Amino acid sequence: MAKKEKIDRVKMPEQDPDVRRRNFEEVPLGLTEEMAMTEAKRCLQCKKPSCVDGCPVSVLIPEFIKCIAEGDFSGATAKLWERNALPAVCGRVCPQEEQCEGKCIVGKKDRPVAIGYLERFAADYERKNGTGDIPAVAEKTGKKVAVIGSGPSGLTVAGDLLLKGHDVTISKRFTNPAESWFTVFPNFVCPRRSWHRKWLPWKKWGPKSNATPWWGLRSPLMSCSKKDMMPHISESGPACPGL
Repeated sequence: MAKKEKIDRVKMPEQDPDVRRRNFEEVPLGLTEEMAMTEAKRCLQCKKPSCVDGCPVSVLIPEFIKCIAEGDFSGATAKLWERNALPAVCGRVCPQEEQCEGKCIVGKKDRPVAIGYLERFAADYERKNGTGDIPAVAEKTGKKVAVIGSGPSGLTVAGDLLLKGHDVTISKRFTNPAESWFTVFPNFVCPRRSWHRKWLPWKKWGPKSNATPWWGLRSPLMSCSKKDMMPHISESGPACPGL
């Protein structure tokens, strides 16, 4: 068996310092298709991938990376969406060096596979050029679930519940989902296009949503039983920490 050729980890292109100090645009520019495929080929496709164990949501990391290595970028995003509805965000802000990349076998003797870069690439490619295919939703269960809050955990649990066939209503403070994220992630770290509802897969799964002032968040919670809902309090956020 021929020894696998060593491939150096790709370097993420960034804005020139003289340019980025005059704007608030995202600093990392993202990988090209060629760079992504080259980086993906560094993956060993382990039979027992420890990188998956290091991921809090157990993303199918070897599977989506294999799709990228073969040039199937939309297929890579579909694999990501099976476990994570927010790959464009997680590819930017998750601490991969402590989670998936920290467990990468390649990293034992070399720099680990750039899993975060590849996750971001797949999500951004789908937003710009993708097929729009999303995971199939299970048969309707007839159960109604209320998710209070539309931050990262709220949107994640909403996506998981929708995939399982439940009817989901998201009660949130702002008109747009994840609007409050701007108080956490500045645009040069995680721009709006990374999470905007237009590109979230669960938009097509049919969730209901309503905007509720923070002082009225208890109202939809108390009315859940009247609407035959099983309330799931995902996150109330700092505006109403005692909810």
